Amino acid sequence: MDQPALIFDINRQIKDVRMQMQSAAGGMTRLTELFGELKDKAAVLGGEPMGDGQEEDVVDPWTVESTSEKGVDYDKLITKFGSTRIDDALKERVQKLIGEQNPIHHFLRRDIFFSHRDMGPVLDLYEMRIPFYLYTGLGPSSEAMHLGHLLPFIMTRWLQKVFDVPLVIQMTDDEKFLWKDNLKDPEETHRLAYENAKDIIACGFEENKTFIFSDFDYVNGAFYKMVCRIQKLVTFNQAKAIFGFDGSSNIGHVAFPAIQAAPSFSGVFPQIFNGKEKIPCLIPCAIDQDPFFRMTRDAAPRMGLLKPALIHSKFLPSLLGPKGKMSSSINESSIFLTDSAEVIRKKVLRYAYSGGQATEKEHREKGGDCDIDVSFQFLRFFMEDDARLEQIRQDFSSGKMLTADLKQELVTVLQKLVAEHQQRRAKVDDATVKRFMTPRKLNFEY
Repeated sequence: MDQPALIFDINRQIKDVRMQMQSAAGGMTRLTELFGELKDKAAVLGGEPMGDGQEEDVVDPWTVESTSEKGVDYDKLITKFGSTRIDDALKERVQKLIGEQNPIHHFLRRDIFFSHRDMGPVLDLYEMRIPFYLYTGLGPSSEAMHLGHLLPFIMTRWLQKVFDVPLVIQMTDDEKFLWKDNLKDPEETHRLAYENAKDIIACGFEENKTFIFSDFDYVNGAFYKMVCRIQKLVTFNQAKAIFGFDGSSNIGHVAFPAIQAAPSFSGVFPQIFNGKEKIPCLIPCAIDQDPFFRMTRDAAPRMGLLKPALIHSKFLPSLLGPKGKMSSSINESSIFLTDSAEVIRKKVLRYAYSGGQATEKEHREKGGDCDIDVSFQFLRFFMEDDARLEQIRQDFSSGKMLTADLKQELVTVLQKLVAEHQQRRAKVDDATVKRFMTPRKLNFEY
């Protein structure tokens, strides 16, 4: 097991022991000893264990929680996961490769995509005219996607455009069926995969360079053979350490990670890559998906294949506050792509967590805190004008701009964003979805 995975597992155990210590009426001695032993193990491994009385952020593929008012500590997450920060040198290199005619995306400028694994080697190969392909995905669990779901697709669309490369998009309808207790029939998540594909297509992907697939449809042949190769290389103990599986996990949970790993390897798409197994892969995703690909990268060299590269995004916070991410299961926390202009206005005005002061007088004197204000954080994601965003930051921080004014700025931006998306989606019919989701040769030569 790699070192970040060991540290991840030990810190999970530390949290479990702390909870037992807090709830135990007696018999504390052994728990205290175990707590100390686990902290020592994490220290030896070079990780950053939780301090006494300090709750750690929980970030895994199914849970994102922070106890900090400012939300997830991404610096600590880089240390824990063992990834690398996207620094100015890497941004400058990307800009040089794509040319001045393509301004670098504001997601990169503002560190919304903030971390990576092996982005440099992918750019090295691209510079030598060795192309890569993009891979991202979505777990379909509701009729409508929300703004948080859009982030990797916005970035992936930009990457496809500026690097002119093909893309595969995995709809993990099998995963959502396995994890969601309220979903009793796999046909439901399969239907949602096709419904959500319309929103993805509306992001503007090139039909002749994009293949979208449902796991229920596509996991067979070369794909399933790759799944089995990966599964054979990962022990159950490793899977438990990486993903937190326990005795209550169904066997589908344990088997699934290899299915999400498989599209990292070009051999599972023989119709696209002419059967070639060593085409470089770049995966834009939220940082909570990284455990899947730590496992994948560990398995790759043992199969004689290339490790996939990744770029990680931060989370779009919940409207209710930065301690959690936007969630489809909590309506008040999310702006959905089906929301009307009036619903967006009401949600922002009613639910968006404010970093302003308790009274107007106090706010004018002390100013607001942009680090915890959800409306400002949303503007960092979706307002492209850097100068306007900086002016808003200064005005709110100084007290010149009130919370109501800041929220109205956000309402205007989101209403426009969602309305434009809805217009594009209305043009995506079932025939278009079928074309995107039909296995075929894409317009690209390897």
